[in-house]
Amino acid sequence: MRELGHRDRENIRLEYHSAEQRSERAAELVADFVRRNVDVIVAVATPAAHAAKQATTSIPIVMNVANPLATGLVSNLARPGGNLTGISTTSTDLAGKRLELLREIRRDVALIAFLGATNDPNTHTFVQETTVAANTLGVRLWPVLVTGPDEFEAAFASFVRERADGLIVQPLFLGHRAKLAELALQARLPMVADQPQFAASGALATYGIDRYTIFKRLAFYVDRVLSGVKPADLPIEQPTRFRLIINAKTAKALGIEVSPMLLARADEVIE
Repeated sequence: MRELGHRDRENIRLEYHSAEQRSERAAELVADFVRRNVDVIVAVATPAAHAAKQATTSIPIVMNVANPLATGLVSNLARPGGNLTGISTTSTDLAGKRLELLREIRRDVALIAFLGATNDPNTHTFVQETTVAANTLGVRLWPVLVTGPDEFEAAFASFVRERADGLIVQPLFLGHRAKLAELALQARLPMVADQPQFAASGALATYGIDRYTIFKRLAFYVDRVLSGVKPADLPIEQPTRFRLIINAKTAKALGIEVSPMLLARADEVIE
């Protein structure tokens, strides 16, 4: 925003709030935004975007979500209409890539666990896409959906009980990445996610969007809206750059030898 000429508390006021992955908290936050008639709502993650959409049809909403078409946020990416625009991360479309990555790292995988969220409207799409990818690769998927971090340990107990060979984590759990990485290591499960912060916190690998580029584009959208452009006239963008990160330290702790070829392909290797 600074690069675009906006400076907090000088010519713009920025507020940061977290719904803490609770639907009721998200509803409370956007209700407050509507009461104060803010100029723009930036919604990161699908539940936040849905909460904002339900609360207002007039305040512009700039969103960063996995698949706005799948959950009915918009009906057309090129012509979103209404008061929503922003970035579609297309994370669900990358489900196959992450499964292939897990299989390349651990070739003997037969059962892959999937940790999803009950409060994310995109969870069904994530599970469906990942199941299709698993069937194509000839492996079985074990999806477990939780309402929050209090259920993580029970979920991992089921992964161990079912003898899962690896784990895919839904991006909504970014705020709990360190805890998930700890549990995965304890369970001897190679964990693959989409956002780089997961790998930095101890996941074995991540493959997904370039977050820095995405948030720069979100700032561009906010700037356009503040300059008077209607969200309906701003096509929703999809990212074209993806990053592969391998955590070699975690691989060593799990006793996994990552091939030199895969390490050479990685955009970053965490030693």
